Amino acid sequence: MASAVAQDSSGAPPGAPKKPGSRRTGTRLSPHRLPYLLIAPAVLLMVGFIAYPMLSVFYYSLQNYNATKPWRNGFAGLDNFKRIFTEDPLFWDSLAFSAKWVFTEVSLQLALGLILALLVNQTFVGRAAARALVFSPWAVSGVLTTTIWLLLYNPSTGVGRYLADAGIGTYGSSVLSDTGTVFWAAVLAELWRGVPFFAILILADLQSIPDDLYEAASVDGASRFRQFFHITLPHLRDAIVLSTLLRAVWEFNNVDLLLTLTEGGPAGVTTTLPLYVAVTGFEAHDFGYATALTTVAFGILLFCSILYLRLSKFGGDHK
Repeated sequence: MASAVAQDSSGAPPGAPKKPGSRRTGTRLSPHRLPYLLIAPAVLLMVGFIAYPMLSVFYYSLQNYNATKPWRNGFAGLDNFKRIFTEDPLFWDSLAFSAKWVFTEVSLQLALGLILALLVNQTFVGRAAARALVFSPWAVSGVLTTTIWLLLYNPSTGVGRYLADAGIGTYGSSVLSDTGTVFWAAVLAELWRGVPFFAILILADLQSIPDDLYEAASVDGASRFRQFFHITLPHLRDAIVLSTLLRAVWEFNNVDLLLTLTEGGPAGVTTTLPLYVAVTGFEAHDFGYATALTTVAFGILLFCSILYLRLSKFGGDHK
């Protein structure tokens, strides 16, 4: 009986080593729960820094929340959205300019970025220095970019003075104060910063195209023009779709350059929808209406992004 008592539940005497297959008692983390535990910190950070602010925006979009008129604060329902679509002509003006701005910038940046990528992809002396020079504007912040171009557009010390010395234009005129030239002046400043983005992504994809394809095409008598449209562009298709989508979203949300370069003027002709949101929230202190505008802008971006990806068949078999 003593020997029977000395044995544990597994049938082994005390002090005997555990068998590999024996079951141990106590808490033990299940293997299928371990991945969820490992990603839990990242998920909590995303909830705290992304999900919560988004939900807060949706909540405040249904409120009257004006810091200068606290007696009117409270639940507004859909009144802010009704005001946006039926009573606010500035919303439609800023949305129209945003569409014009995005289309112009993305189209020109894509074309120029593709040309630059094709050029620096060639083999020539000083190619590394040329690539560094082409890509350097992308490392410059928006505010610093604006400072550079404000100096260039300065009517007293900038390019305009030297053009006037050459008989082009007049002294003291500023392209940023003229409604006929301010748009293209802002476009040029943003092109300087945005073109390298396309050049970097397209160049990376260009280097992944096998040289055998070009050699086979040359043997078959295909010209450089045909090689570009039948080999290069099909391989660059996904890179172009992704880069244009990302850049369109960024250009739509562009605030820093336009705010510091033109402040939405003159006469509000360079006011984008996000810039209108910033002015409404931080200058008029109408945070409820500003968050409603933000919600509408989010819906527009989400719809256009999904539609663009569906129409472009991004990621599909097209080669």
